[in-house]
Amino acid sequence: MLDVALLPGEYAVCRLPAGSALRPALWGDLGDGEVVSVSWSADGVSVICPASRAPDEAEAETDWRCLRVVGPLGHPVTGTLAALVAPLAEARVNVVAFSTYDTDHVLVPAVRLDEATVTLRRAGHRLLD
Repeated sequence: MLDVALLPGEYAVCRLPAGSALRPALWGDLGDGEVVSVSWSADGVSVICPASRAPDEAEAETDWRCLRVVGPLGHPVTGTLAALVAPLAEARVNVVAFSTYDTDHVLVPAVRLDEATVTLRRAGHRLLD
């Protein structure tokens, strides 16, 4: 069983062209519970962030909610992300997953949040307020 917290507000999944510069406003003064994740590749820059912080110039999907495994998790931890993603996949709920050094996060479509939380509870996880 995992303890999972729903982060406040909607999240965005963004794409920027390769080599794009990111403004400090993207990550500066993060509020309690906010998280920003950035991945660079030869194909582009991917950003996951609170929707209100999404770069204006980015191609963005903004209707996501973020669930975070309450951590920090001990290292090494095996199967944490799979324990969340597998039941959601069985329920056919789309996910975007990412990890930080301390824990794992799963984005689910905002319109499927209720279904996602019910699914995770049925899988034995505890959703915290």
